[in-house]
Amino acid sequence: MSLLSSAPAGFSAADMVKLKRFIIENLTRELEAENPPRERQQAFIDQKLVEIFSRLPTNLPDSIRQQVTKEVVNDVLGFGPIQPLLDDPDVSEVMVNGPKSIYVEKNGQLSKTGITFENNEQVLRVIDRIILPLGRRIDAETPTVDARLPDGSRVNAVIPPVAIDGPSITIRKFRKDKLNVQQLIEFGSLTPAMAEFLRACVLCRLNIVVSGGTGSGKTTLLNVLSGMIPVTERIITIEDAAELQLQQDHVLRLETRPANLEGKGMVTIRDLVRNALRMRPDRIIVGECRGGETFDMLQAMNTGHDGSLTTLHANTPRDALSRLETMVMMAGLDLPIKVIRQQVSSAVDLIIQQTRLQGGERKIVAITEVAGMEGDTIVLTDIFRFEQTGVTPAGKVIGQIKPTGIRPLFGPRLESAGFKLGAELFGINMGDAARRR
Repeated sequence: MSLLSSAPAGFSAADMVKLKRFIIENLTRELEAENPPRERQQAFIDQKLVEIFSRLPTNLPDSIRQQVTKEVVNDVLGFGPIQPLLDDPDVSEVMVNGPKSIYVEKNGQLSKTGITFENNEQVLRVIDRIILPLGRRIDAETPTVDARLPDGSRVNAVIPPVAIDGPSITIRKFRKDKLNVQQLIEFGSLTPAMAEFLRACVLCRLNIVVSGGTGSGKTTLLNVLSGMIPVTERIITIEDAAELQLQQDHVLRLETRPANLEGKGMVTIRDLVRNALRMRPDRIIVGECRGGETFDMLQAMNTGHDGSLTTLHANTPRDALSRLETMVMMAGLDLPIKVIRQQVSSAVDLIIQQTRLQGGERKIVAITEVAGMEGDTIVLTDIFRFEQTGVTPAGKVIGQIKPTGIRPLFGPRLESAGFKLGAELFGINMGDAARRR
């Protein structure tokens, strides 16, 4: 319920909007004048609201007073009309497509809400409240911005003239309860055998790329993999907007910075990757490779910084290789394609393909070894692969993740580190193998 739909007798919807604006303007002035500490702001606002209501020429019903209080507090201390959506633990994504069109994702499904902003200006105020504490800006010259909420949720905002139908906000919510491997197994995202295999790969310092489409769960999986890194190692994370939730103690988090109003001071992912190499890292984790920093990342992987992790946007492991090649070219180096492929094949050990299936389920659909070069082509070998067997009437994909029966070429490396992964884990029946011999 909103003020627009609950005006008491004698009050129009326009009157209620004016009342809300009057209260917000008064509260904002009081807050700026008093400047109470953050922990006292809620109590300060509650007290001021009592004073403001007592000065109104008419008594409001308790239900309206409570609704006014809730919406005002959301506007002054929170993020306006979308604050209840951010507070809802079942909502994983909030999408504002202009002031009158707000969608959410719940349990993998998109739905339109009945929530609206008053106008474009109110949406812009929310965007400013998000980005100003981070030192970021958005205007006609730079109409897009990436940021994060205090809880770590990822935010993208776009304003006119780029956003034709009004300011847009997309918020990928930060999970307060960090997912672990066991939960991913329970969700069906991977199997116990895959989890055992991936743990061995992380501990043996293989270089791993998590590939997938938008919203497929790449960052969640990267968080889970990073949680397998020993607490004794020094980890450096590099992101556009910090959202990784590493639990280890020795973690140094680095975040990019846009240029200032004079066009100076920009710090890119590539700058941070280069600098991280001088910071004595045991592991480098890049939240997402998008451009020329990929070349520096591959160089790091090839020069003793094993165990690096990153994500990228691609729909298959083979597409991930093509994307890596393209991003290396974006570094501005005139390298032959064969040299680039040799760099990729010698640097990357494993590609994990994450997919958001029809119906909203997120799942690992392939774990693929980068097995080297044959001529000018990089050889890929699937170790685990998802096999679809059907679709339910509700549209949910049916299938299983199975081992392919192939051992990875880096198997001896795992064994030398003490990981004795049985043949059954890879789907190899030793009895059948003996009979074939």
